[in-house]
Amino acid sequence: MGCCVSTSSRSTCSSGSHGEANAVSSTCFEIGFCGTRKTNRTFSDHAIAVQNLPSVPNRVFENGKSRTSCIFTQQGRKGVNQDAMIVWEDFMSEDVTFCGVFDGHGPQGHLVARKVRDALPLKLLSSMHSYQSRQNESVGSCLTGNSKKTDGRDSEKDGFEENRLNCSWREAFVKSYKAMDKELRSHPNLDCFCSGSTAVTLVKQGPNLFMGYIGDSRAIMGSKDSNGSMVTIQLTVDLKPDLPREAERIKKCKGRVFALQDEPEVPRVWLPFDDAPGLAMARAFGDFCLKEYGVISIPEFSHRLLTERDQFIVLASDGVWDVLSNEDVVEIVLSAPIRSSAAKALVDSAAREWKLKYPTSKMDDCAVVCLFLDGKMDSESDYEEQGFSSATLQSNDSGNGVESDDGQKSEPCLPRNFTVRTLEECDSYGRPVPAGFEGNAGTVSTEDQNWSGLEGVTRVNSIVQLPRFSDERPNP
Repeated sequence: MGCCVSTSSRSTCSSGSHGEANAVSSTCFEIGFCGTRKTNRTFSDHAIAVQNLPSVPNRVFENGKSRTSCIFTQQGRKGVNQDAMIVWEDFMSEDVTFCGVFDGHGPQGHLVARKVRDALPLKLLSSMHSYQSRQNESVGSCLTGNSKKTDGRDSEKDGFEENRLNCSWREAFVKSYKAMDKELRSHPNLDCFCSGSTAVTLVKQGPNLFMGYIGDSRAIMGSKDSNGSMVTIQLTVDLKPDLPREAERIKKCKGRVFALQDEPEVPRVWLPFDDAPGLAMARAFGDFCLKEYGVISIPEFSHRLLTERDQFIVLASDGVWDVLSNEDVVEIVLSAPIRSSAAKALVDSAAREWKLKYPTSKMDDCAVVCLFLDGKMDSESDYEEQGFSSATLQSNDSGNGVESDDGQKSEPCLPRNFTVRTLEECDSYGRPVPAGFEGNAGTVSTEDQNWSGLEGVTRVNSIVQLPRFSDERPNP
């Protein structure tokens, strides 16, 4: 359901110029799968190809690298890895790249994150195609009239084209996010009532950067200033419940926003009639127990024109940002011995910082995408000289599970994710019971037995506990 894009219309034109803001033709959307210049794939062809989505060329979703990026994820100490990521080059045409990082939470958060990773890009393609098909005829007439008024000047026409492209991507992001959440709500085999996922996604089309995001995963950019010094630019806003506009919306919907006494730095969203689930973000896919109380899946959207000074973009889940600053991340990417190792270097650095800064807390999952804007990656000789191999970076040893034929991964045999507190794991006061204490279900490793002090420090937890719905609820 919603896993493929199809249309009866066939493309009748070839790829246009790929270095201009209006690189997307209003009459066709070509899906390049082979990376060759004369690609004539259409949406109908793509609908057949997605039946085996993991094998689509130029689509990377496991630890490894592509022509212009590297990605890496590592499981934390809470159970199955709930982070997912993707880089899809030649996403719509040769100059279009899609990137995304998704951080799941709740009992089925890992499945939600992977479902969004696979389905959201396709919905974005479908939404963009639908918008362009609808606007094609009217845009053509507008451009004709505009060209007559400019008396040979192209500046207004170029501005119109850029604005049109911006509007089309904005609508595509909003509609695709809405469709993604709708599919999760009606999914027959995926319970998203108390599970969900963040998303930070971007589309790079020539010099244009379009971004849509929900939750607290973040994107930053490393760029050079006029003096040639590297500066850090934060591209997204962490959509936490305590942001004034987010808190106002939630409270208007009768949701509650407050932080627990033992974690005053983590504001959470609570049901109006129960101290649950305690979601640490204001927007997310899924989490339908809170959708009537102010949590939404409408993305924030932004458009940016890239320049030659812009060097790279980093997308990462909050497991990285909890322990590394934006400046730390830029410095680590710059100091990586080769570009292919930048994402892994970031995750390794985050893991070390978790042990140093929060030695009694369980490390969160980490996922990183590093996109280099000059379109260059290491040569194979540089890759081998540093002792890296494709097998090393692409090994699936980070708790991601095994990919099945339909693009979903089977859950590995790991402990349940501790981001969700059930009643059995709480004492009489509703506080989490530390690992290793009597009554904690499941086999506990020696390492986990030594860890006990601050399980209640939920900076590593997106949800405190599942809702406990009572028979009587206050009247609305």
